[in-house]
Amino acid sequence: MLASMTIRQFQVADPYVKSVLSLTGDQFQGSAIFQMNCAGCHISAPESQVGPNLHRVSDRKSEFDLIRQVTSGRTPPMPQFQPSPQEMADLLKYLEQI
Repeated sequence: MLASMTIRQFQVADPYVKSVLSLTGDQFQGSAIFQMNCAGCHISAPESQVGPNLHRVSDRKSEFDLIRQVTSGRTPPMPQFQPSPQEMADLLKYLEQI
């Protein structure tokens, strides 16, 4: 329990994460960002889907985990993506809706 609290405090102390989480996302802007940057690999078409299905992804991953996944590029073939804090907040809001 203490370890998870310490990790959470560290995560929220990150200036980028703190900035993203302080903003209100717009799901419609998030949808546009998703269509331009993510849908090519995460579209729900089994024959062409490269990345995992993101339906209900916010039930499986925390906001911090989603931010880290999007910005890190640590899981090839997913590229590193550096959205502005507002764009990331918008994307998180959209991901909550799918």
